[in-house]
Amino acid sequence: MSKCLITGGAGFIGSHLVEECLDRGFTVIVLDNLYSGKRENLPAEHPRLDFLEGDITDTGLLQEIRRNHEDMDYLFHLAAIPSVTLSMEKPFYTHQVNFEGTLFLLDTFKGSGIKKFVFASSAAVYGDTKQVPVAESALPAPISPYGADKLGCEHFLKIFNDAFELPTVACRFFNVFGERQDPSSPYSGVISIFFDQAMARMKGEDAGIDIYGDGKQTRDFIYVKDVVRACLYLAEKEDLHGEVFNVGYEKKITIADLARDVQRLLEVDMPVYFREPRKGDVRHSMAAIKKLRKTGFEFAYGYNEGLERLADFLQRQERV
Repeated sequence: MSKCLITGGAGFIGSHLVEECLDRGFTVIVLDNLYSGKRENLPAEHPRLDFLEGDITDTGLLQEIRRNHEDMDYLFHLAAIPSVTLSMEKPFYTHQVNFEGTLFLLDTFKGSGIKKFVFASSAAVYGDTKQVPVAESALPAPISPYGADKLGCEHFLKIFNDAFELPTVACRFFNVFGERQDPSSPYSGVISIFFDQAMARMKGEDAGIDIYGDGKQTRDFIYVKDVVRACLYLAEKEDLHGEVFNVGYEKKITIADLARDVQRLLEVDMPVYFREPRKGDVRHSMAAIKKLRKTGFEFAYGYNEGLERLADFLQRQERV
């Protein structure tokens, strides 16, 4: 039976990874400071789940986890301040968490014998690239502190993989969406916000959809359950380490089309308001995933099915 540590495991993506790992029979240790994660995202009474409330910048706690779990197989590092906007407002604070916290983890678990350190990186490392779709071989050019920190972490992962006996892999997530993404959070994705605005309209509120920019900007939206499946697949592939992989669908969706898709699924008609673009946002983003596909990995869902599942989940929640 495998054992893993998931940092940020009470968060949106992390809680789905916890769920998948438990379903596969793993013993799971979650480390989360609950800054943006929620205890209710986790099955609190599960016999193979151990929740630790704490911070990845607490080196004493990290050392204690290593001592108490010498039989650790995998470490999935998802804990972060996942906000381009906040990184523009508070670059030093986000650097401490996103970069220094990652380095603390790498340093703590080097030579520990874990089979793979899986890092949640981001498409933000590419910046406002003109290459669409963009491959892992493209020259990174982040335009936000968030993207710069993720790129810096990737460099350190490679160093620790090569020099410190710590097999690593970095997953460059594109725009992840799905159940349990909190629309009220400042770190939330545009899909959860659009659904929240549409649900408000359904209740009779005077709500519209807010688009920052002209709506023609594009994103590669990927369903959260496909993201966690990719993370686990890359963790368990022993011959893959020291590598970086895009995790997206290689599918280009405009924000305006997304707004229409949300209204169609919820059968609601509402006004769309175009706001000023936000600093640090890129114009176009789409993954090239030839490298991931060459490993043999296949997605199980897709953009349309993921969006339909999310719409169904939200409507069922509303009826409870």
